[in-house]
Amino acid sequence: MLAAQLGLRPISNTSVPCKICDGPADLYGVVDMNRSCQTAQGFRAPLIGVPIYYRRCADCGFLFTDAFDDWSIEQFKTHIYNDGYEAVDPDYRIKRPTDNAAAVARFWAPHKAGMRVLDFGGGNDVFCTSLRAHGFAEAVTYDPMVPEHATRPDGKFDLVTCFETLEHVPDPLATIGAMAACVAEPGAVFYSTLTPPDDFDSQGMWYIGPRNGHISIYTKHALALAWHAFGFKTAPLNAGTHLAFRTLPEQWGLAEAPGAA
Repeated sequence: MLAAQLGLRPISNTSVPCKICDGPADLYGVVDMNRSCQTAQGFRAPLIGVPIYYRRCADCGFLFTDAFDDWSIEQFKTHIYNDGYEAVDPDYRIKRPTDNAAAVARFWAPHKAGMRVLDFGGGNDVFCTSLRAHGFAEAVTYDPMVPEHATRPDGKFDLVTCFETLEHVPDPLATIGAMAACVAEPGAVFYSTLTPPDDFDSQGMWYIGPRNGHISIYTKHALALAWHAFGFKTAPLNAGTHLAFRTLPEQWGLAEAPGAA
């Protein structure tokens, strides 16, 4: 199947503006469209002969492809988030959202009775269902890919969660801005997206997988710039989880998240 038949954006060998900071983003590398993150675990889907080129910003290090920038939600559902998706991300339906809910419940348990929680990009609602089972009074899902959760709830939320969603979006600033607009003051966004390792240039990164829909890979610097655009700080809690906020609620006991930028 040819790239043109899939509606992919034609590749250009000239530099383009970075989607985060407008810095120069040149071509950096190329993988087959069927490459998945499960390759590191020994799962190798057959190549389909459609090259996906990634670019890297010289200023903030943001790594992205613009191949899917013209796709509709329906095209993503047809070619990426289809019946074969679970083979390349076996934990996404139950295990990951259940584990994430348990982690949030452990940290925010003292405040669960009075918190409004929005799970942004929450897919099948398993996370929020689990969170409510942990005793959280209000936990709702928003995900434009899922018809029953495609309407954004009204009002502001004390905590917005966003697990492994940012790497899937072709317009990161629009997505981060939409999340920022949902956060109460004080309040925060607890989110996950894996940042590249220090040896990325020499060793590569298993997380680059267009078959998984991983089309945007952020450095810590790129994340800080993106959140700054909306008046937020962001703090990496580890290589994969982060906290973004304007002002943190005093009752959470986090006067300032360490490493916030």
